[in-house]
Amino acid sequence: MTVYPLIIRLGPVTITGYGLMMMAAFLVAGWVMQRDLARRGENDEYAADIVVAAVIGGIIGAKLWYVALTGDTGALLSRGGLVWYGGFVGGVAAVLFNGWRKRVPPSTTMDLTAPALAVGYALGRVGCFLVQDDYGIPTTVPWGMKFPQGLPPTSVAELQKFGVEVPPNLQPWDVLAVHPTQLYETAIMLAAFWALWRMRIHRHAPGWLFGVYLIMAGLERFFIEFFRAKDDRFLGPFTVAQAMSVAVAVAGVIVMAKLWQRPSAQGQGSAAPR
Repeated sequence: MTVYPLIIRLGPVTITGYGLMMMAAFLVAGWVMQRDLARRGENDEYAADIVVAAVIGGIIGAKLWYVALTGDTGALLSRGGLVWYGGFVGGVAAVLFNGWRKRVPPSTTMDLTAPALAVGYALGRVGCFLVQDDYGIPTTVPWGMKFPQGLPPTSVAELQKFGVEVPPNLQPWDVLAVHPTQLYETAIMLAAFWALWRMRIHRHAPGWLFGVYLIMAGLERFFIEFFRAKDDRFLGPFTVAQAMSVAVAVAGVIVMAKLWQRPSAQGQGSAAPR
């Protein structure tokens, strides 16, 4: 199957599928948090505060992480040059700072954002698919997809730049079918969202659900990396992202262990001033 990127040009304005899906990701994540705040009887305007903080902190973190990895300072002012883990760290820092400013307990914010993070990430990966980056290694499975205009194209020459092994006797310009790993991630994280949404009413201490999210997110990314076309494999088949995935999952285990039982004197806390 050959797939082309979604690009909408309105005069001098160019709208990409990635931009549309990122907007959808933040809107849906905000709506999910509003639903949960309404269930709690809390001020649902806090959801909008979280989204704004996540956008600002996420972009800054993603840009700085990319520059730290590549040394390309020009990426700070470009449309590209974003790393998910950097965006995650920056977004979490900004959201927690915003919560501290509004006197919201960090544990309350952690529980509130766990399902939203999962569904937001799932929709964001649809955006990656629509601009055709972050794809996988060559494959012969029936659902393999060719991206002749991807970022970069899935041609023999471009895949070899990632250190990917390609079948012999092919020309550099030949376009190969690859694993649509973006869609794999979307499916897995939608399932994670469903599980987190069902677990949001739990009997553990506030913040426990965020630990569950960290474990799910870490395991998902660790698994997907085996199928990704990557050039940062530092230990055999393992990538830098997998090292970060292990750290994220371990952090999730620690959070869950510490918050397994609800302290008798600890309540949920108010999400935001009413």
